[in-house]
Amino acid sequence: MYKHLYDCFAHWYHGGMIYFYSDPHFNDANVKAMRKNYIGDEEQVRRIRSKVGKNDTLIILGDVGDKEFLKKIRGYKVLILGNHDAGASIYKDYVDEVYEGVLMISDKIILSHEPVDFSYALNIHGHCHAVPYSDSMHLNMCAEAINYYPVSIKEIIESGALKKIPSIHRETIDEATERKKKRLRGREV
Repeated sequence: MYKHLYDCFAHWYHGGMIYFYSDPHFNDANVKAMRKNYIGDEEQVRRIRSKVGKNDTLIILGDVGDKEFLKKIRGYKVLILGNHDAGASIYKDYVDEVYEGVLMISDKIILSHEPVDFSYALNIHGHCHAVPYSDSMHLNMCAEAINYYPVSIKEIIESGALKKIPSIHRETIDEATERKKKRLRGREV
């Protein structure tokens, strides 16, 4: 378990694991045509189910497509709306939680559909089809970029991806300490 999740997200563990996946675009003919390594909707569901069990949480980082496919996926489901998703109320019977926009789940992890730039957090996102938009501050979870298998938070942590991310709390404290030192030095003159 990643102990640094903010308390309001701790319930995502349910005794299992947290997984990330984005852009399944279930039953979306336009996306099927553009994907070079398209595997089919049922195969996507099979690969997701091969990793995500009933006690796990699957965080879908947008662009679901046909929401009926969500019924075939086990576990607690969290959706961050993408640019192709129709609105939060549409998904209330298919997922357990829905968010719009950027979601900061810990002092070092930000979730979003489209990539965003922050100097203090790892952005786990989707949206970038077949583009390896991953660097030290971004991880692309778009289905085809991860070979259609969800990626666990454990895999991300064990890869060392969070080691290079400064804590926003530490950064804020250090900046405040430096400002105070400057003020004190100004008084000594």
